[in-house]
Amino acid sequence: MHDNPRLLLSTLASLVLCAGLPAAAASAAPAGAFPRAATPESVGFSRERLGRLDRWAEAEIAQKRKAGAVVLIARHGKIAWERAYGVADVASGKAMRTDAIFRLFSMTKPITSVALLTLYERGDFQLTDPLERFIPAFKDAAVYAGVDATGQARVTPPKRKITLQDVFRHTAGFAYAAYFEETPVDKAYLAAGIEYAHADSLEELVNRMSAMPLLYEPGERWVYSFAHDVQAYLVERLSGMRFDEYCRRTIFTPLGMKDTVFGTPPERSDRYPTTYKLDASGALVADTSAQDSYRRYTTRPFGGVGVASTAADFLRFAQMLLNGGRLDGVRILSPKTVELMSTDNLPPGTAYWAPGMRYGLGVAVLTDPAQAGNIGSKGEYGWPGLASTWMDIDPSEDLVALLFTQFTPRDVRFGEEFQTLVYQALVK
Repeated sequence: MHDNPRLLLSTLASLVLCAGLPAAAASAAPAGAFPRAATPESVGFSRERLGRLDRWAEAEIAQKRKAGAVVLIARHGKIAWERAYGVADVASGKAMRTDAIFRLFSMTKPITSVALLTLYERGDFQLTDPLERFIPAFKDAAVYAGVDATGQARVTPPKRKITLQDVFRHTAGFAYAAYFEETPVDKAYLAAGIEYAHADSLEELVNRMSAMPLLYEPGERWVYSFAHDVQAYLVERLSGMRFDEYCRRTIFTPLGMKDTVFGTPPERSDRYPTTYKLDASGALVADTSAQDSYRRYTTRPFGGVGVASTAADFLRFAQMLLNGGRLDGVRILSPKTVELMSTDNLPPGTAYWAPGMRYGLGVAVLTDPAQAGNIGSKGEYGWPGLASTWMDIDPSEDLVALLFTQFTPRDVRFGEEFQTLVYQALVK
C-alpha cells in the first residue's frame, strides 16, 4: 500500500504490454497539489454564504448528531472551500483532519463502473452484449414467479437475456440480500450466503448469485443490488488481474490518488475516523461493526463496497469525470464515455427510487430539480455511501462538491441539506 507512485509508473509501459491495460495507466502521475482559488468569490461563491455551511456543520456536531466531517468544494478546477469539522474520534478527542481517510462504502460503485468502462473502451464488450457471454453461469437465469402449492419457488424463463447495460444500471434482476428489501429472492440470497460478510471473493459471490432466481424481468425495473460486484468480477475476467490491483494501476496511480485503498490497511489505520451511529436513546455511539466489516475488504476487494479515500483524493477522481475523463494530462475515459455514463440510461417506464432523479452507468442523475425538491442543476450526477458520504458533480456549473463523514446508516437529510447550502452559496 506504500508503493512509490513514481517507481510504479516507471514500469507501467511494460505492464501495459504484458497485462493489456488501457493506455491511461501508462501516463505519468499528476504532479503537485490541486489548485486553490485565490478567494471563493474568484470562482463564483460567496464567502459569507459559505459561512452558513460552516455553521450548519458545527451545529450538527454540537448537537451530537455527528462527530466530525470534511467538506471539499471545487469550481472551475480550483478548490473554493475545504474544511474539517469536529473530531475523528469522540473518546480521544482527536481532531478531524482534511487528510482523514474515510470508508466510502457505496461510493466505491462509481469507481467500479469507471474501471469496467475502461475495458469497454478497449473494445472488450458492448453494452448490449448478453452477460452470459462473459459469465456463462448466467445462461440459465430464470425469473422468480412465486411459489407453488407445496411452497416451492416457481421460476419462468426471462423474456430477454441480461445485458451488460442492465448490470451497469441495476436493471438486471439481481437483489441485495435484504439490505433494502425483504423479498423472497433477497431472503434466498441471505440463505445462500450472498453477503459481503460471508463471501471471500468476487468469484464466490457472483457464482452464488448465478444460482439464484432473478427478482424481476431484466430491463423492467430498477432495483439496487449486487450489480456492481458483477461489474467488478467482469473487470477481473476481462483484465486477468484482481479487481483492486486493476483499480490501482488503471485509476488510482495514474490520477495520483495516493491515499485511496481498499479496506483498512494497518499502516494507515490511525487516519480513519471512527464510524458512529445513534443508539436507541438517540445518543451518538461508536459503530464498531462498521469498522470490523471494512477490515475484510483490505484483502477481499468487492465492487459495491470497500474503497477508502481522502476528500482530496476523491476530488481527483470526480474532477476527472467533470473534465470529460481527463485530469492533469492523464486520460482515463473519453468525453463521450463520460457523457454516456452520466446520462439517464434507464429504460422508459422504469421508476427510480427518488423523484426527479434517474440512473446512468454507476451514478444517479438529476433530471428535474423541482421534482427532486432541492436546488441544483439538471444533469448533475453523483452517488452517496452508507456512512453519509456524498459526491456531487455538476457539469453546467463546472462544480464538484464532496461531503465526507462516518455516520451509519446514511443520513439522507444531511446530504440534502449539504446540497442546499452549497448551491445557495453559488452566486455567479
